[in-house]
Amino acid sequence: MEKNQNKAWLYLLPAILFLGVFMVYPLIDVFIYSFEEGYNSASQTYFGVGGYNYSYVLHDPYFLQAIKNTLILVLITVPVSTLLALFISVGLSSIKALRNLFQTVYFLPYVTNTLAVGMVFMILFKKTPYSDGLANLLLGLFGAGPIDFIDGPYWAKMLVLCIYTVWVVMPFKILVLTGALASVNEEYYSAARIDGTSRARIFRKITLPMISPMLFYLVITGFIGAFKAYSDAVAIFGTNLNAAEMNTIVGYIYDMLYGEGGGYPSYAAAAAIILFVIVLTITCINLLIRRKHVYHG
Repeated sequence: MEKNQNKAWLYLLPAILFLGVFMVYPLIDVFIYSFEEGYNSASQTYFGVGGYNYSYVLHDPYFLQAIKNTLILVLITVPVSTLLALFISVGLSSIKALRNLFQTVYFLPYVTNTLAVGMVFMILFKKTPYSDGLANLLLGLFGAGPIDFIDGPYWAKMLVLCIYTVWVVMPFKILVLTGALASVNEEYYSAARIDGTSRARIFRKITLPMISPMLFYLVITGFIGAFKAYSDAVAIFGTNLNAAEMNTIVGYIYDMLYGEGGGYPSYAAAAAIILFVIVLTITCINLLIRRKHVYHG
């Protein structure tokens, strides 16, 4: 028995070393940097230790704006994309003919370059001297005036970012949920139909409980992915996200390291630890909910 355990640890050793070098050590390093005030990466020096970096970041209006943007993005895109993916997956599962073709079509945005999709969205929504964009053309059919979705009001820019994010993340969720629906035992459905159960009740009492592990997996990974959003905003609004009021927490961290006003690794480290704590907290809450509401049969 002991020999088998030693063998198992030997097999796990490469993965443990990889995680230790590329995940655990950097996290500890960033945690230390976050308390070193005025840290200079070139000279590896700092002039004090304390919580000033956290105080600065938490009072920085750019960081507060980034938190606001990220939270709005998370609260809107995660439930909307998951629900849409669920409905589309149920529809695909009920289609026998051309099912594989439709799955491929829905999966295309996932394998398309993020920046390329962002350029398309910018063209669709951007108002120029020559065109108001396709979105404004559609609004004009209902008598609504043209809106500058890219350089205009905050709510319009956030709407575009949310639509874009949903568009990008939904294909993966459709793929996962379609697979989960295909794995549900058909005998449950047959027994329910014999008893005269309605489709809505079958969906609530059989389908949802059976695919609940995958739903919660998508919700948790969706929250984590949305909190790490950055390239989505860059693809639509460019690299100067602070000027556009569309920066995210990850964007703020990047700006503190490499942006025009960058060169502040201590502030970036503090912001990164704050993001880590937020994501960890939400993940733990989701896992606690998962224990009570997920079917483990």
